Amino acid sequence: MPRHFSCCGIFSRDIILNKATPAAFEKVGRPQMPGEKKNIPPFYYQLSQEEIQQRGTEAKRKLGDDLLILCHHYQQDGTFWFADVSGDSLYLAQQAAKSTAKYIIFCGVHFMAESADIITHENQTVLLPDLEAGCSMADMADTTTVEKAWDYLANICGDQSIIPITYINSAATLKDFCARHGGTVCTSSNAHKILKWALDQNKRVLFFPDQHLGRNTANALQVEKDKICLWQRDLSDGGLSDQDIRDSKVLLWDGYCSVHCRFTSAQIEAVRKRIPDVKVIVHPECPEEIVQAADYSGSTNKIIDVISESAPGSSWAVGTELSLVNRIARQMAEEQQKHVECLNPTSCTCSTMYQVYPGDVLWVLENLVDGKVVNRINVAEDIKLGARQALEKMLKLSSQA
Repeated sequence: MPRHFSCCGIFSRDIILNKATPAAFEKVGRPQMPGEKKNIPPFYYQLSQEEIQQRGTEAKRKLGDDLLILCHHYQQDGTFWFADVSGDSLYLAQQAAKSTAKYIIFCGVHFMAESADIITHENQTVLLPDLEAGCSMADMADTTTVEKAWDYLANICGDQSIIPITYINSAATLKDFCARHGGTVCTSSNAHKILKWALDQNKRVLFFPDQHLGRNTANALQVEKDKICLWQRDLSDGGLSDQDIRDSKVLLWDGYCSVHCRFTSAQIEAVRKRIPDVKVIVHPECPEEIVQAADYSGSTNKIIDVISESAPGSSWAVGTELSLVNRIARQMAEEQQKHVECLNPTSCTCSTMYQVYPGDVLWVLENLVDGKVVNRINVAEDIKLGARQALEKMLKLSSQA
């Protein structure tokens, strides 16, 4: 059985992982059709990385303490260079909540920037370099479908017997939904703590949108397997009988991460044969069989911490997004002679994270220098109130011992 690292613990330092090496910049891609989908002058995509760095450094100098750039671990290297703070979803949400910067640029995807807008103050502005950078998993749970499922479940077992928990990879409207029904939000760092909190109230949990994080966390909490049920969102009854629902402890929405579903047990078997002493660590968004076959599982911050704290010269195979794994591999090879590789090195880049190009970030920065706010994220006030309650409850629960 793997050791699970999904509780909130010591966060990864902003070590070299928030700066990319010069060699990595040469591999930075450019949009195939610059400007066609974005209202950005094409020349931003024709700049060299050196030019982007020079202009970015000057823009950041001019904006000074009014600016904070948050960057998720899955960003491509050229974009990652801009980061003032890097981390996973929970860490970045915490940093946004603590920040006093006037402008927060979030190098990530839409739901992350929404969360930052929800928990910051009215005098702060959150910007997303590419408004089209979304999340396919988040799109698998929309408010209308979740509300229909909730009404169906409540009719069978009563709405007071269910607590909704949404993964942070979800729309602001679903965070508001959770607040209205006594629930909260979780990330891969704190899912264990949040799910335990809900189950300790002797209620069943509706967990969405990621079935795999929900199942792996429930397994770690030793929830009986026959009490964990999958709700199929395309079916009016979820594909479950009334008795299945009444007997359940955890009802899992059938969403998933397309990146983390690309890892297989065969890949783990192959790397163990090739590197006998290798340790395997995977993200809990991976399917159950992958997590069970690994030595460890945990959030992106936890993956970094575990590898960083391991013995010099050790070998690691990692089941998470490729840009992060390659960044860890470079750092560990240079500093501690550790070997780190991706379980699936050919097809595990997060395409929506990769939509945020270095030129996009520079365009946002230079507009701010000129006094123009572009690509602002502005969650409606009626949604923001409830969503903030859900996120603040998550942060409070995460901070508890």
